[in-house]
Amino acid sequence: MKVPGLKLICLAFLFIHTRILVCYGAPDDAVDDYTDETPAKPPPPEMDNCNGVFLSYAFTSRTKALPLLKNVSAQPWTFNAMATVVNSGTEEVKGWKMYIGFQHKEILVSATNAVLVDGDVDFPAAVGNGTTLAGYPKADLKTSIDTAGDFNQIAVQVELKGSMFGLGEKATPMPKTISLRNDGWRCPTPTKYKTYMHACCKRDPKFKVNSNKKSKFAARQNGDLTFTYDVVKSYEGSYEAQVTMDNSSPIGRLDRWNLTWEWMRGEFIYSMKGAYTPRFDISDCVYGLAGRYLTGFDFTNVMNCEKKPTITDLPLTKANDTQIGKIPYCCKNASLLPPQMDPSRARAIFQLRVYKLPPDTPPTILYPPQRWNITGVINARYHCGPPIRVDPSEFPNPKGFDAKVYAIASWQVVCNMTRAEKRKTRCCVSFSAYYSDGAIPCSTCACGCDNIDTDKCNPDKPAMHLPPDALLLPSENRTAKTKAFAKLKKKGIPRKLPCPDNCGVSINWHINTDHKAGWSARMTLFNWQEAPFVDWFVAVEMKKAYPDYDNVFSFNGTKKLKGIKNTIFFQSLKDLNYLVEMKNGSKPSDPKVPGKQQSVISFIKKKTPNIKIRKGDGFPSKVYFNGEECALPRSFPSSGHRSPLSIASFILISITTTFLLITNRFI
Repeated sequence: MKVPGLKLICLAFLFIHTRILVCYGAPDDAVDDYTDETPAKPPPPEMDNCNGVFLSYAFTSRTKALPLLKNVSAQPWTFNAMATVVNSGTEEVKGWKMYIGFQHKEILVSATNAVLVDGDVDFPAAVGNGTTLAGYPKADLKTSIDTAGDFNQIAVQVELKGSMFGLGEKATPMPKTISLRNDGWRCPTPTKYKTYMHACCKRDPKFKVNSNKKSKFAARQNGDLTFTYDVVKSYEGSYEAQVTMDNSSPIGRLDRWNLTWEWMRGEFIYSMKGAYTPRFDISDCVYGLAGRYLTGFDFTNVMNCEKKPTITDLPLTKANDTQIGKIPYCCKNASLLPPQMDPSRARAIFQLRVYKLPPDTPPTILYPPQRWNITGVINARYHCGPPIRVDPSEFPNPKGFDAKVYAIASWQVVCNMTRAEKRKTRCCVSFSAYYSDGAIPCSTCACGCDNIDTDKCNPDKPAMHLPPDALLLPSENRTAKTKAFAKLKKKGIPRKLPCPDNCGVSINWHINTDHKAGWSARMTLFNWQEAPFVDWFVAVEMKKAYPDYDNVFSFNGTKKLKGIKNTIFFQSLKDLNYLVEMKNGSKPSDPKVPGKQQSVISFIKKKTPNIKIRKGDGFPSKVYFNGEECALPRSFPSSGHRSPLSIASFILISITTTFLLITNRFI
């Protein structure tokens, strides 16, 4: 069905010294449901009065896409839109980032002059919950004063193409909001029209601006994890760079880290020192643009030609290798620890030689890779921003002179920890107490149920309470104890039992004692994986009990965490730094035995005399294992009569875990 086309609509934005034309519309033969015969409204007066950053979003066209469906809400549509960012203020905007609050299950297929900030997302990208765009290749917007009103230097237009769903033919296909995501800026609720919205963002007066007027580029930012990409040598057609990774978070950590980024202009990695790419692949060079432009080039020794390479650290055995090692802070088996555990292991460095393609071959043309992302194994998850140009890094003179050596160009990438989505964490916590004969296990599918047969278990049923000794068993061996405990407590047993938690690591928090002067808890770590954890740590947030933390007996513990409130940091003792892997039982028929470590933690009631242990004040509000935030139970153990089973169970779990803890010391 064709609907009369949308007439060309243009908004003329008048500056003091220049006129900027921003047109949004579609040709008359476009299929569009947004025909408006009324004359175009005059330019918004807010544009002339905006002393800051002017943002706009203009929806231009929408067309039905295949398949054509009778269900209007499921019909896919292709759409086109234009986002505009204009620096109409008196200070340069460095590394602009614009948030667009999409809300119609949009899938973004392309965006000109910008990249998606989410490092692990590529086009086509599902952006139905909103997305942030960053400028590329032009990341900074100069002022009209410094450029004599040159529109190409003070503004950028981003053409957006994508698909959307769930809309009727008369629905308004606009985002919820638009805003500038740069630090220190405030954006009001945008002014909205039928197919257009705009907002004027201004400096937050409470934000402390870097007062270093000598800086040509953006100030370096703080983050949980930061990368510095320094170009240290530049040649015709190639350059050498150094990448420095710094962990600043007291509860952040990475094990077996894998770093990815995306080359945007056909670059490829010729060689590396201090790290490597697990995949040595030159096919993209031979059959791609590099093979076309670099005729006669010998690709035999090229390390990696992928557009999105994966990079990881070298093992310890390569630390002194003169060809690929001998780099400060390299070669630590891809492990990055919090600075308070070991400052020397909170940094990683590697170097690489990068080849470029025309027209970027001159030594002065340099672009960093975009869309950085880093992952680990049961570690914190990070969201990384785009590379921001910063002042060149300083290095000591390699010849020993009392002089400073500077990078040719430097960029910074800031990454911050994010919370795992529900059922996507990798560790969980169970609760138990001396006054209750049942343990509240980890929640059903706490770490996901994607890889199990849900025909045999119910992923939506709440987890059933267990006798405490069942926590020592793998989930597949708990069925008999779970059913027996439910019968003892006269509770119903569903036909399909709840699915297990599927977590690689679980932690039991048990209230051990409670008396007038203080109380104690026992924390037990269970490793259900086939690989050990080295130099592990647990961070526990105690909102009510934190002030009265007293001591821990088999771990090291501290409350001195910079920037983290109400959190106690526990780590292994010097000779107990291995949380061993799960092992087979003594007999083939015996269940597998998880790796365990355990300690009692004491609290006094000097500052919290009215603390209510049985109502939940003695249980943590957050638990982190190696930086990963663990899933917590939804309730606390209830007070009540303790059956003989409870006493026997706790004696069993205490004797067993203590024995295994002692055994672990000698493994």
